[in-house]
Formats: sequence, C-alpha cells, structure tokens
Amino acid sequence: MSIPSSTARLQLHRDFNFEQAAEVVPYCASLGVSHIYASPILTARSGSMHGYDIVDPTHINPELGGEEGLRLLVGRLRAADMGLILDIVPNHMGVGAENPWWQHVLEWGPGSPYAHWFDIDWHPADESLHGKVMAPFLGQPYGDVLGAGEIRLQFNAERGKFHAAYYTHCFPIAPADYAGILRAAGSPRLNAAIATFEEGGRERGALTQHNADMGCSLLRELARSSEGRADIEAALAHYSVQTPQGFENLHALLECQHYRLAWWRCAADGINWRRFFEVTDLAGVRVEQDEVFEATHALIFRLYTEGLIDGVRIDHVDGLADPGAYCRKLRRRLQALSAQRPPELPPAPAYIVVEKILAHDEQLRRDWDIDGTSGYDFMDRVGALLHDPAGEAPLSAQWSELSGRDLDFQDEVRLARRQLLAANLAGEFEATARSLHAVARTDLRTRDYSLGAIRRVFTELLVHFPVYRTYTGIQGRDELDQEVIDRTLEKARHSVERTEAPLLDVLARWLGGDAPRDAASQRVRSLHQRAITRFQQLTPPLAAKSVEDTAFYRYGRLLSRNEVGSDPCEFSISVREFHEANLARAAHFPHSMLATATHDHKRGEDVRARIAAISELAGEWVRTVHEWMHLNAPARGTVTGEGGISASVAPQPADELMLYQMLAGAWPIGLDITDREGVAQFARRIENWQTKALREAKQVSDWVMPNEEYEAACRRFLLAILDVKPENAFLSALAAFVRRLTPAGVVNSLAQTVLRMTSPGVPDLYQGTEFWDFSLVDPDNRRPVDYAARLQALQGADAPISGVAGWQSGRLKQQIVRRTLRLRAREHDLFFRGAYQPLGVTGAQASHAIGFARRLKDRAAIVLATHLPVRLLGDDGLPVAPADVWQDTAADLSFVTNSTWMDMYTGRTVRTASGKLLMRDALALLPVALLVEA
Repeated sequence: MSIPSSTARLQLHRDFNFEQAAEVVPYCASLGVSHIYASPILTARSGSMHGYDIVDPTHINPELGGEEGLRLLVGRLRAADMGLILDIVPNHMGVGAENPWWQHVLEWGPGSPYAHWFDIDWHPADESLHGKVMAPFLGQPYGDVLGAGEIRLQFNAERGKFHAAYYTHCFPIAPADYAGILRAAGSPRLNAAIATFEEGGRERGALTQHNADMGCSLLRELARSSEGRADIEAALAHYSVQTPQGFENLHALLECQHYRLAWWRCAADGINWRRFFEVTDLAGVRVEQDEVFEATHALIFRLYTEGLIDGVRIDHVDGLADPGAYCRKLRRRLQALSAQRPPELPPAPAYIVVEKILAHDEQLRRDWDIDGTSGYDFMDRVGALLHDPAGEAPLSAQWSELSGRDLDFQDEVRLARRQLLAANLAGEFEATARSLHAVARTDLRTRDYSLGAIRRVFTELLVHFPVYRTYTGIQGRDELDQEVIDRTLEKARHSVERTEAPLLDVLARWLGGDAPRDAASQRVRSLHQRAITRFQQLTPPLAAKSVEDTAFYRYGRLLSRNEVGSDPCEFSISVREFHEANLARAAHFPHSMLATATHDHKRGEDVRARIAAISELAGEWVRTVHEWMHLNAPARGTVTGEGGISASVAPQPADELMLYQMLAGAWPIGLDITDREGVAQFARRIENWQTKALREAKQVSDWVMPNEEYEAACRRFLLAILDVKPENAFLSALAAFVRRLTPAGVVNSLAQTVLRMTSPGVPDLYQGTEFWDFSLVDPDNRRPVDYAARLQALQGADAPISGVAGWQSGRLKQQIVRRTLRLRAREHDLFFRGAYQPLGVTGAQASHAIGFARRLKDRAAIVLATHLPVRLLGDDGLPVAPADVWQDTAADLSFVTNSTWMDMYTGRTVRTASGKLLMRDALALLPVALLVEA
C-alpha cells in the first residue's frame, strides 16, 4: 500500500529528534497509523523549532540526529510495517551565515554560480542596488549601527576569509577587496597573498574563484604563525571605527560589496529579492530552473530511492513560479526512481500532497498529478458543519455592536490588503507594478499609461482578488483563471477611479488574457512572463497575510470559524453541503489528506469544537458576555493616544469579546478555579495568545512598533479577571459557563474526529491530539507531547468502550481514534476505494444527526454522529444524548440487505427494522457510532 491509510504528524526539532520519534513509533502503530508525516528534516537554521528555514538541503539536519538518526527511525517504522511522509520546502531557504549558497552570492554577487538560484532582481529601480543584494538585517539605521561599532571587519583563520560581523550575522567580503585590505598592513609577508588576489587584473570581477581559493589558502598558512596573525590584525586595525579614518575605511569597503547593509525596516519598501511572505530571513528559491530543482531535491530523491521515505507534502506550493509544472516534474522524477526502491517496498506511486488554501468555491487543479491537499479544505468543511446557522444573526449583531465596525469579514480583508500593500509588502508590490509598466512601454497603444496609474489600478485589482493565485503560463490563462479574473474585475470596477477603469481590462490582458507566447519578440515575451510571475507570486503572501495573519485577528464574530483554510463569512454549512464536499473529494482526489489540527492552526481542534457550540447558545452567550463585561468593568484600564491627546479604554470591547471566547473555548477540562498555579499557567498561555493577536491585527499594536501601553493594560485586565480570590465573581461565572458548554464541545470533537477518519481521504492525526487538544496558536500548538501518559492510557484499550464515563481524561477520544484507525488498516480497500453514500435521516431529531456509508462490493461500514448537540444533551453533564431524546429518529439503511450491525466502539449489536436504524439504539452509549456487518 503506497498510499497511507492514515498519517501521524510529528514536529521534529533538537528537543524531539529522530531517536525520540523512534520511541513513539510503537505507540503510533498501536493506534493504527500507517505512516509518520514528519516536519522538514533537511538542515535548518541552528535551533530551529519548525524546520522550514532550511539552510542546507543537501544534508539531514544534524540537530535531529543526521542521516544515522533518520535510518534508525525508518528502521523502527519498517519493523512496524509503517512508512514515512516527508514535509519538503521547495519555495524558500533560510539565509544567513549557515547557508553556503547564500553566502557565496553575497561574496561574489552576480558572478556567483548561485546568483540566479535565488529570486533576486539584480537591476531594480533603485540604482544603488544594481548588482547588489539588499541586506536589511540591521537593528537600527546603517549609519547609527556603523558609528556604534556594531559592525566590525573580522578574519576567519580557519577559512582564510574576511567578513563583516554584526552580532550573529556574517557578511562575506568580496575577494577582489582582499588585496586592498592586506596592503594596509604594509608587511612584506603579505605580498604573496596580495599578488594572488590581484592576479588576473585589478578590475572587479576579473578575479577567479581559483585564484581566490589560492589566496585564502595562503592566508590560512600565514595565520598559523604569530607574525602572520599580527600582520592581519594590523590590516584589520585600519578598518576600526574607533578612529575617523577607520570609520571611513570600513564604510568605503562595505559600499563596495555585492550587498548593501540596511535597517530591517527598509525591507518592506526596498528589498530586491523575493521573500517568504514578509519574513526577511527566508529567501525565495527559483526551483523552476532545472539545476536548482536537481540540487535542492537530490537528497530527497536519494531518500526515496533508498526507501527511506514514501512520499512528500509540498510546503507553500503557491509560492512557486509554476506550481503545476513543479508538481508534474516531481511526480515524473519520483516515478522514474521507483523501480530502484528496495523490492520489499511498494514501488509506486509516491504519495504527493500540497499545502494549498482553497477559496470557498475554488477547486484544486486536476492536472497537477498529485494526490490532493494537506487537509485545510476538509478542516474548513467539518468545522463549518459544527455551527448552528441560527446563531449567525445574533452573534453578528453582538459583534457589530461591540466592535463598532459594521463590516463583514471580506470588508476587513480588503482593508488589510490596502494596509499591507502600502507597508509590509510595498517592495513586492512596487516591483510587480514596475514589471507591468515595462510591459506597457513595449506597445505604442499602452506606453502612455503611467507608473502611477498602474499602481492605483493594480491596487484595486489586488484588493479584490478572491483566491490565493492564478496559474497562468506562457500559453495564457485557462477557463478557471478567467473566471477568477472576471470576478475580480467586476468588484474592482466599483472602487477604481472611473477615468482609469479601462486600465483594469488592460492589466487583465497583461496578466494572462494575452498569451505571452504570442508576443511580438522574445524581449516582450520575457517582460510579459516576468510580470505574470511576479503577480502570481505576490498574491499568495498578500492573501495569507491579509486573511490569516491580519483579518482573523480583527474579526471576532465567532473565532471557531477564523481558521486556516476557512472563510468566516461562511458561518455554517448544512449536512447536505458536507456530503457534497465528500462526494467531490471521492470523485477527484480520493487520497487527499484530511486534517482537523495542524502545526499552523490558530486554535486547537477542541477549542474550535467548543467555541462552535456557542452558535447553538447564541442568545445565552450574548447575555453572558454583557454580564461579564459589567462584572469586569473595574479591571479595565485607560491608555493615552498619540501625544496624550485622546484616551481609550483597554481592552477595547472587540478585544474583550474575543478574549472571552478564548477563555471559554480553551479552559482546560478539569481545571478548578481554586487551583492557583493551574489558573496562572493557563493565564500565561492566554497572555501569549493575546499579545500575538493584538500585534497581528495591526490596529492598536503591531510587530514593528508594539503599543506597549495598550498591551500592558490588556495584560493587567487578563490577570485581574483570572485572579484566584473569593471575591472574583467572574472566575466562577466563567467556570459555570464552561461546564455548560463543554459537553457539547466534546460531542462536536468526537463527531469531527470520526468524520475525519472515515470520510474519503487519508486522515492525519496531529501530534498528541488523540487526547483533548486545547492548544492555541503557535508556538503553543507545538508544545511537547506527553506520550508516556498516552501510552499508559492504552492499558485495557482492547476492551469495548462501555460509555462516556471518565471522558474528562481524553482516553475516550483516544479509544475512538484507535478503534477507527485500526479498522481502516484492516479494511484498507473499503476506505481506500469504497463508495461514499450519504444516509437519509428522518424523524423528530433528524436535523441533529449525520450519517453515511462506505461501501465496496459486499462490504459496508456505517458512520453516525450527533450534530448540533446542545438541545439534545441532558442536565447530567454527560457528552451523550439520552436515548429517549432521539424518539423516532432513524437512518435509512434500506439499500443494504444486512440487518444486524456491530458497533466497533462499544461492541454492541444493533438491528434495523424495515430498513431503518434507530438513533436511540445506535447512539445509546456514545455520540458517535461506527458500524460493521455483524
């Protein structure tokens, strides 16, 4: 079985390496997991806790245990009949002293063989950057940093090389400047090295790599003697900023380099290389070039050939110049290597999924030759299913009243996009606008369109762009892309200046309406394609930053819908819509990954499940929040505005409402309000979330210039309302509401867990979430997992589940996960190729149940789950509806001949009558059921 039956995501880092992951393998195997799905394992920046900042893709990360450690892990996996899926990062690399390719580019500039491996514009509009890389890594303006002596010229004796040191940063000096540095010492002992660096001519660029290597070898030899070291130190002294001349010398030397050191705030406006989103220490890689593709994937191909990995998850596929071409190329290469894999392993096909955010009405491209996505689309569908549409109106009214913003989510997104284009992504926007202007000047009919006009109109197009990106190539855009552009133009025409409206259609032609291959010349074709590529690599970071990292933190109607891959405008979906999504996946991407928790989620799956239950208690929630705000009014503070002119309350009502949702949603099961240390620990976690949320919203505070006064006031408010003391009426009120909400949240959790593991696709289990998952946004969702406790909880797991007693520990969820995954492993064909058939549900509580069958020939499995449980649950605080509540509600099983079924969870036998299965029988002990023919 080359396609996993299920995966378990593990976050690897120096504190949880290959050896420790290997110890978890028996536990994962006992759960029924078929493949470990690992975070990136190639060499990342030292101390990386996520692995996405790879600095050397040719080696396994030594902090994880290197290749020896990987082989240990894979050996354990193979012994357990399991496989390994690897998260790969083709879009970008970490830059800095640990990346030899990047360092070579800084050292040799456009003359480096790696100069075009990174997406660098060597001829930007800023002429001071021609032939240079902007290096915006200084904590203060360049002149201040230089004058403070924070940049120093240093010599590395082991390498025989000079570099400019700035704290942990290392900026190599161009070898063509070595002769001048050494000559300053005035020592004849340095003459041989000086001559070597001067050989080949004095003009910059004439020095060869060979001569530079010879010169560095001579310097290494000189540094071994005390006299040689003294000469080199004497040369360095001429570049000490302790003297006015030294300051001038060092500045002049730095100005000659293939980079320009700059304040980090310059990056947004002036950076001339593609970043990952707005992260300035992650540089875009031009993996579309064959030599770059082969170099960055050579190790991955070897690991696949040797049978150490079985497939890949492609990170941020939309960042690539041509995602479809990349995926097809990767598939062909892996397919070609499959025959060389160890004979005892499945030879083909490799499992390939992509990290892709799909808009509400967007479909994954079917010509990419991949197995599907990494599961955000399923997380959105099942999450929306848990929400009661009746709660939308009262919760919308509450949000509008407290926020004072009569805006829907898409309004917030558009405002965020304008802000990001003007600030955070201004450099990327400007580069793309100039690319479009270059196209304009190639045609007499369009050359009079000014850069300013293009900027204005292009802004409106970007503000209204509805998806992450289009996929236009040399042949022009296809029908799917045309639909996206048409929708964008329709909206943009309402906001663009009337006199400039015709330019919208011109931009649409330039961005793929006219095929670049039809251009009049190669030059025009190249300019046209460059503009399209820049556009298509600008919209993904703009979409992600405006939605996930800005609007999600501004819009707080109900935070359970503010999740990666979701559109909070869509408050809920019906059971029918959920079935339709499953049927579409079964038809087109039956092996797509299914997730309900990831390393990128904003809230843990059980936080979302509990907050979703608020939608069923909307009226009660509105009243409760009003009471809480009255109770906590004395804890609010006041902060002054700019110049002390105005003052505002802290937290503002919108921030306070979102805080209450997080407190109610994330309060740990079993945490007593008298547990001072436990409550304090919870408060610290919420505090970290709150600070991040305020800064990501970019309204009152942000990451560039944190509003410390407002943040401190919000922190004091949080700590005050969670202060464990008898007179704190809010804490007891919060605990009472959490008790009211939690059973419904548990039912929601178990429903989405079972639906994830039985719907068409490959279910993924994010590390540790087989217990209750009340994690918050990263880094909280990457905390260490207590596997010892989870392993201990498996004791006696083979006995049938007798009911919901003891549900608080999380063991109930774990048992359901284990029994479902083990059934999938045994009945692989049923879930791998079996048809998906929605079940009709009738009766008094028909709207509170969802069911479907998985069928293959004469085999079938029936899945049932409680839907919108609040009205069904009793007053006993148990997460299961009393049997008699269901009344005559039944699922239609008339399409199968079998009448006797066994519940895989409880071991109970249930029977149909006249083709009907009563919910009061099937869901008597648990809120979910998985039935197989008895």
